[in-house]
Amino acid sequence: QVQLVESGGGLVQAGGSLRLSCAASGRAFTNYAMAWFRQAPGKERELVASISYNSRITYVKGRFTISRDNAKNMVYLQMNTLKPEDTAVYYCAAQMTYQGGSSRGDDYNYWGQGTQVTVSS
Repeated sequence: QVQLVESGGGLVQAGGSLRLSCAASGRAFTNYAMAWFRQAPGKERELVASISYNSRITYVKGRFTISRDNAKNMVYLQMNTLKPEDTAVYYCAAQMTYQGGSSRGDDYNYWGQGTQVTVSS
């Protein structure tokens, strides 16, 4: 069992930056590839970034970057030059595989509760 808790969301003006954090607890963190998804109202959930167990970035969308600190059981999403269309709930997810990178939410074993990001114009 893995528990994921996101933090760092909030309200930011367009052009600004935010850094989301995901704290993982439970079973061996390095057994999991990690990812960030987002879901805006009325839209499907989409993959934003993913990273392998050993910090190889397997997918990243546009102005974002993903990183992880295995010593701290943390995953981060750095979001720069934010736009109103980035407004969504952002979720951290863990996939029991080393490489990861799947865009299918069903492939992920654990999810956080989500953190709201709102970008004002």
